[in-house]
Amino acid sequence: MLDRSLEAVVELAKSGLNVRMVVVFGTHKLDTVGYLARYAETFQMVFVYQDESYEPTLDGAIRSALPMTRGPVALVLPDIVINGAGGAGSLLAALGQIGVTGWSVVAAEERNPDTLRQMGALAVTEGGTMTVGAATDKPADPSGFNAFWGMVAVTEDEAHRLPDVVSEGADSPLVGAAALMVEEIVNYNTVAG
Repeated sequence: MLDRSLEAVVELAKSGLNVRMVVVFGTHKLDTVGYLARYAETFQMVFVYQDESYEPTLDGAIRSALPMTRGPVALVLPDIVINGAGGAGSLLAALGQIGVTGWSVVAAEERNPDTLRQMGALAVTEGGTMTVGAATDKPADPSGFNAFWGMVAVTEDEAHRLPDVVSEGADSPLVGAAALMVEEIVNYNTVAG
């Protein structure tokens, strides 16, 4: 599964971009660190132990990683896999869309409220281009949402707000982001995955 979730990152490196992957880990992820050695010649990797002053949550992991990032940043999670039409090249395309608002997402349409309650839910609107009209992580009430994100791309200037994408109660910086729609996103960290 990890190899599948990194396919988009490998595509970035093969496109000629200088890619630095920041891996946040704890003691329970040491096997994963060893496994990632197979990518050492594909892109640069930086390993960061999750700062204990942050909560052991995804936003804490992002906060631990941010000091090691530079240039545009992409949030790619190890349990998310992009499948089907639109998937190939989707992260590269998302990075190409960040110039307008500083943000873009790779997203999939979803109407199942149970799925939306477990994901980064989006209300995607079409007005010539697909745009995020509303966003929240794991909404208690998913009515009004019609998609969820699988990867997020952001400019260097906006990257400090990346933890807000997954922080409970924070205003999501994804509102206004370009949405690149793909056929399917599977989260292997959920019941459906």
